[in-house]
Amino acid sequence: MRRYLRLVRIFTGATISAQLEYRANFVGAVLASLGEVGVALLGIGVLFGQPGTTTVGGWTFREALLVTGFFMLTEGFIAVFVQPNMSKVAEAVRTGNMDFTLLKPIDAQFNVSTRHLNVLRLPDIVIGLGLISYACAALTVTPGGVLAAALLYVSALVIVYCIWLGLSTTAFWFVKTQNVTELFSGVFGAARFPSSAFPVPVRFVLTFVVPVALVTTVPAQALMGTLGLSVALASPLVAAALFVATRLFWRYAVASYTSASS
Repeated sequence: MRRYLRLVRIFTGATISAQLEYRANFVGAVLASLGEVGVALLGIGVLFGQPGTTTVGGWTFREALLVTGFFMLTEGFIAVFVQPNMSKVAEAVRTGNMDFTLLKPIDAQFNVSTRHLNVLRLPDIVIGLGLISYACAALTVTPGGVLAAALLYVSALVIVYCIWLGLSTTAFWFVKTQNVTELFSGVFGAARFPSSAFPVPVRFVLTFVVPVALVTTVPAQALMGTLGLSVALASPLVAAALFVATRLFWRYAVASYTSASS
């Protein structure tokens, strides 16, 4: 474990050093983050902008804003930690660089999952935390709710990572996976709203088929103390099941991998 933590520190240091050579890009990244939050807030504004509308799907404006905060926080997690690594899996398979990854004396999944970062998108995480803090200022939040939300959000991040890894692993057979990940990103956009704001069929899909509701709505409910026990238990179980499934899928893909130079 100490060895892998040391590798994470080395990978992080190398990535930060490389990206800080182009500091002007930070301005563009901040503008992109502001654009993301602008779109999210515009959606919430449209929902609550109708005359006489005080709740949507049983959620008040501040409560819905809490969901938006978790959405922005997750968008930051994807942009900083997940997408920079997963986007390179297909390229490594296509060019044959995956050979060198598999030959290194460390776990290949760990290597492809932690090698790269995009520190320029850290403002997304800061904005997400800011929205959550602002929303909580007008809500009744208990220490128990904060702890439950934190634990369930860890499960949510595992779910997001596993979905991206599973989609990226298909590159061992299909090489080009950009369209698939873009499709998931489009579906994930619905997570900026509380799941109960959607019709029941859509709610079912967002909870059980593509479980994006577990990523934003469930932690928000836990923070407010309105989450049911069954859903609270379902989130870590889904995360654990997905982690095992994607790990097995990754190992199967690696076992069937044929070098591009063969």
